[in-house]
Amino acid sequence: MPEAPEVDASYAVCRRIARHARSNFHLAFYLLPRPKRDALFALYAFMRLVDDVSDTPGDLAAKQKGIAAWRAQLDAAFAGDTGLHPVLPAFADTVRRFGIPARYFDDLISGAEMDLSISSYATFDHLREYCYRVAGTVGLTCLHVFGFRDPRALDLAEKLGLAFQLTNILRDVRRDYEIGRVYLPQDTLHLYGCRPSDLGQGNLRPALREVLASAAERAQQFYAEGARLVPLVDEDSRAALWGLVRIYSSLLAKIRSRGFDVFSSRVCLTSKEKFAILLRARLGRWDESDALA
Repeated sequence: MPEAPEVDASYAVCRRIARHARSNFHLAFYLLPRPKRDALFALYAFMRLVDDVSDTPGDLAAKQKGIAAWRAQLDAAFAGDTGLHPVLPAFADTVRRFGIPARYFDDLISGAEMDLSISSYATFDHLREYCYRVAGTVGLTCLHVFGFRDPRALDLAEKLGLAFQLTNILRDVRRDYEIGRVYLPQDTLHLYGCRPSDLGQGNLRPALREVLASAAERAQQFYAEGARLVPLVDEDSRAALWGLVRIYSSLLAKIRSRGFDVFSSRVCLTSKEKFAILLRARLGRWDESDALA
């Protein structure tokens, strides 16, 4: 059945948002069939716009109002009103086609709200709840687009989301500190005799290196478990998922190879490194057992 003109135009808006963001996700989407690719663009655009509210500098009250507006727009979209924002027709179409539960998006918005009111986390258990909301939910929504039959896939998708988020936290510790956020658990910092202010100074003394190594080890455990998801998704989605896991685990490997120096410059994969991974996935030169770098 052909898409309505407003839905088709909405997907075009979502594609532009994804291209403009230049995230690690964007290029891997092109390994998917067109309907699944466009669905992930729609999900990404919605999530990007919600996340931008909490990450953009500005007045707290204005940010709270912005997040509340997105929650209202989410509710409206699920009620059938998609006219409040250009991304909503494609978003609602994707949710309907792939049967994605509304609660994942409610949880995602709650994660954005946490960034407005919580600046640090006492323990990893507290941090894990945040990571689930802002990243585990992403894994779960994408899983419905990838397609799955085995119920074990749900837990594995959440764990991959946690692995990706912990990798981002490691990469961005100094930037996050500068905007008033410390995601590394306070009890871990205290265990090694570090203070949150150490993250802003960029003095990579041995104790701080141990803190970062501890976080990397936890992320690696989630990757090891979550990578088992690759053979559980639909066959036409496995190359894209493999590429995403390989890109993010390679980022963690690069952080390790630099001795956890995430302070002197931002750690990232080069375009050449990303394209090499995705070309390998595109040509079928990969195996489900080697998703991790």
